[in-house]
Amino acid sequence: MAARPLSPVPTDPAPARRRLRAVMTAIFWGTAILVLAVSLLGGRGDPPADALGSHAPPATSASATASATSPTVSGSAEAQPVGEYLPRSAPTRLRIPEINVDAPFTDLAVAASGQLDAPPPDDINLVGWFADGASPGERGTSIIAGHVDTKTSAAVFARLSELKQGDRFEVERADGREAEFVVDHAESFAKDDFPDERVYADTDDAQVRLITCSGDYDRKAKDYTENLVVFAHLV
Repeated sequence: MAARPLSPVPTDPAPARRRLRAVMTAIFWGTAILVLAVSLLGGRGDPPADALGSHAPPATSASATASATSPTVSGSAEAQPVGEYLPRSAPTRLRIPEINVDAPFTDLAVAASGQLDAPPPDDINLVGWFADGASPGERGTSIIAGHVDTKTSAAVFARLSELKQGDRFEVERADGREAEFVVDHAESFAKDDFPDERVYADTDDAQVRLITCSGDYDRKAKDYTENLVVFAHLV
């Protein structure tokens, strides 16, 4: 599937660091050079050759790590006010009590094919994050992906569809903090009509997208027909 052109994100008129971030985002949206291969996240077989075409999470500047003024995030020591978002720090573990998820993270990078690698398909309890994007708790949209099943069993995001507005989950980070998120809503989208900008667009607060496969499984294409996206924000 050929990548369709996407409209550039308007330049942010804030300070220089934010302007640079906006320009970088516009470049990635405008060229659509990255591909989020969430078609892999069913785990039942090899991905179809056309993958997801234009589904492209924009990369994030690692320098955009300052915090602002409001929510509290708990850490290994004591709770401390950290503002609307946290400094950049790699995630280490995802905990979603409502659906019994307690899983380590792996980094997801862009492969030579131009697709974002999915977590290893043979590990049923592993989630991945787009390491060139925002880290969970950092300002922007952080992408966390996991398999719904494998060739042999259900996987880490098998019950992701059960999450509802108000449910909470935590991301343990390498800096010792635990960033807590609340679910805003969840939606499923047809893979051939995926709303790239709505899911991946940059934000001024800290948000997370939990993504897996959903819908019917097309045995001929070896792929699911839809993607489930859970939208959440830092509290």
